[in-house]
Amino acid sequence: MTAVEGSAGHIDTTALYVELQQFYGRHMRAMDEGRVADWTGDFTEDAVFRTNARPDPQTGRAAIADGAAVAARKLMEQGVLRRHCVSALEVGAGPDGTVVAKTYAQLVRTPRDGASVLELFCTCEDVFVREEGRLRIRHRQVYRDDLPKD
Repeated sequence: MTAVEGSAGHIDTTALYVELQQFYGRHMRAMDEGRVADWTGDFTEDAVFRTNARPDPQTGRAAIADGAAVAARKLMEQGVLRRHCVSALEVGAGPDGTVVAKTYAQLVRTPRDGASVLELFCTCEDVFVREEGRLRIRHRQVYRDDLPKD
């Protein structure tokens, strides 16, 4: 097993890697299936969601939920399925005892009666904390590859 050093000592990254793979499978599937409450339940109450696609971050689980609900409703009205395909997971420890996960995310768009196409490619960095034994996202940063980073 491998371990990295964090403020809380060594973290078993092998077990954490498996836990995060499970997390992202469940988390992204919830969003792709329009289960916004399940998806946003994976964020802390005071979470921040930043992306270079919007000038201002969404702050707080409620604001993140509102944005996700609008996006899910829009896709449903358009008859579009969207799939988040997460890969290249890198796991580490933050200096403050948090868990940092870096991933790539491909978003595949499939219109009703149409062919699937790659809609977006992104890099993501999530900072996790443990609340009541489960991982929750405190901060998410998403950079779409088709937009400037700043």
